[in-house]
Amino acid sequence: MTATAQARRQGRQGGGFWLAVAGLASLAIPTFVTLGRQVWSAEGGVQGPIVLATGAWMLARQRGTIEALRQPGNLFLGGLALLLALCIYTGGRVFDFSSIETLGLVATLVAAGFLYFGGRAIRATWFPVLWLFFLVPPPGWAVDRVTAPLKEFVSYAATGLLSRFDYPILREGVTLYVGPYQLLVEDACSGLRSLSSLVVVTLLYIYIKNKPSWRYALFIAALVIPVAVFTNVLRIIILVLITYHMGDEAAQSFLHVSTGMVMFVVALLCIFAIDWVVEQLLLVRRRHHVQPA
Repeated sequence: MTATAQARRQGRQGGGFWLAVAGLASLAIPTFVTLGRQVWSAEGGVQGPIVLATGAWMLARQRGTIEALRQPGNLFLGGLALLLALCIYTGGRVFDFSSIETLGLVATLVAAGFLYFGGRAIRATWFPVLWLFFLVPPPGWAVDRVTAPLKEFVSYAATGLLSRFDYPILREGVTLYVGPYQLLVEDACSGLRSLSSLVVVTLLYIYIKNKPSWRYALFIAALVIPVAVFTNVLRIIILVLITYHMGDEAAQSFLHVSTGMVMFVVALLCIFAIDWVVEQLLLVRRRHHVQPA
C-alpha cells in the first residue's frame, strides 16, 4: 500500500471514529442530564459522577495498551450487540426507565469499543469496562428488596445493644421507641443506601493501589456489606442516644448528617484495615512457601 493510500485510509478511519464519538455523545448527554436531576442528586446515587470521571481516567490511563492491542472486532457480532444495546437504550429512554436507559448506554459504548478496538483490547481493560456499569442506577424495587432485611437487622441489633445498658427502648419493625420519642429507621437514616457508594470507593482504592485480580476485588467488595451493617448499627445507636439525652431537635439537626459522614469514613477505614491485614497474611504465606525445607 502506498503512503498516499495509507494516509487516505487512516483519514477515513479517523473520520469514522470521531463520527462514532459524536453519536455516543448525543446519546450520553441527555442520559447524564436525566441522571443528574433524578439519581445523582440523591444520597444513594452520589457516586455516579465519581464513577464517570474515574472510568474515563482509567481508560485514558490504559490508552497505550488499547492502541497496542487494537484489532477491529467481528463486524456481525459487534453490529448485533450494538443494535441490541441501542434497542435497550431507546426503550429505557422512551418509557423513562433510567436504569434501563443507562444500561443501554453503557452497553452501546462497550459494543462500539468492541467494533473499533476489538475483543483483546476490551479484555485487557476489563476493570474500567466493568467499572462503567456502576453508572447504572439499581431499580428502586431492587434496592428496597435488598435493604429491607438489612434495615430490620440494623434496628434489631441497635435495640438489643441499647437494652443491655438499661435504656427504655422498644422496637416495632423499623420503628424505635426510646423514652418519650419515636424514631423511624429510614433508608437514609440507616445509611444502607450508601452501600453502592462504599463499594465504588473501595474498588477504586483497590485499583489505584495495585492492578486487581477479579477474585481479590470480589472478595474485598463482598466484605463491604458486613462492614456497612456494623457501622450503620453504630450510627443508629448514636442517633438514639442523641435523641434520648438531647432531644429530637438535636438528632434531626446537622448531627444527623454528620453522623452519616463519620460512619462512612469509619466504614472505609475498616475496609482499608481489612485489606492491610489480608496483604500481611498473604505476604507471610509467600514467605513460608519460599523458605527452604
